[in-house]
Amino acid sequence: MKTILRILLTAVAVWIIAHVLPGVSVENESSAIWVAVVLGLLRITVKPLLIFFTLPATIVTLGLFLFVINAIIILIAGNLVDGFGVSGFWSAFIFSILLSFLQSVLFSFILKDESKNKY
Repeated sequence: MKTILRILLTAVAVWIIAHVLPGVSVENESSAIWVAVVLGLLRITVKPLLIFFTLPATIVTLGLFLFVINAIIILIAGNLVDGFGVSGFWSAFIFSILLSFLQSVLFSFILKDESKNKY
């Protein structure tokens, strides 16, 4: 249940950011859900490989290269999901930063609700 809720909240975040940020487009709600699913799968499979192969660059930049890796993941998702488009690297870069921020805000509500139900 928690995974489905995270996917739906990510889809909401993708939908909001795509309507605010120029250079990113989402055709409909189902495309936003597919983007959320694909991003989750890419973060599980591709991101660890990219981090491993770019470890020296990540260390030299004190972790800031992870933003570039996130932008690459967004660009890959843009190529895989019909109805989701990213115009270029900088749009993907800004999109990934905004998505990370919005996800942390939205996911914090899930954690607050879980802490109330424990006791």
